[in-house]
Amino acid sequence: MSETSGSGADEAALPSYAGTAARRSFRRIKLGLFLSSMAACLFVTIIGVVCSRIMMLAMGITGAAANFDMLSSGGFLGGISGAFQLASYNFLLFFINVPAAWLALGLSIGRMPYRGILHRKPYIRWGSIWGAILVGGTTGFFGTISSIASGLGALFGGVFIGAIAGALCGLLFYAIVKPANQIVDLDIDVF
Repeated sequence: MSETSGSGADEAALPSYAGTAARRSFRRIKLGLFLSSMAACLFVTIIGVVCSRIMMLAMGITGAAANFDMLSSGGFLGGISGAFQLASYNFLLFFINVPAAWLALGLSIGRMPYRGILHRKPYIRWGSIWGAILVGGTTGFFGTISSIASGLGALFGGVFIGAIAGALCGLLFYAIVKPANQIVDLDIDVF
């Protein structure tokens, strides 16, 4: 009697996007984490370069580029520009960024297949959250060296870049691991 009520309680505790994970071993998780963390470094760099160029183009079109004091005064806009520039040089510190991204993704989305989470949205959401925390925290920290307003701008710019890059990494991890397919696949071993 207690087994029936215990399994019903476990099913009731699972969120709607999770299923029961009968399988205990999943393939390609380490590969997915490694490639996602490498891609995180690359995505942050590419998004930082694109955002930096778009910001410079917008400032040139509006005439704000003539006033360089906007970017160097330590204000909010200067913090955003600093975050974009820091993200542009993310690839130089790949030996720090790749293990940090691997650890963050491994402790969040790397454990999801074992919990029975088979849908794509939680992988993208948690990849985006951890990307925003890692990139936004780093750029916000360095932005506060100049001033609080610059730190807030750098935090905002870093969270923007990290959320986009993290969502792409979560999607890449999901595409590599394919947890829903691995749950459905049957092992037919003759020997």
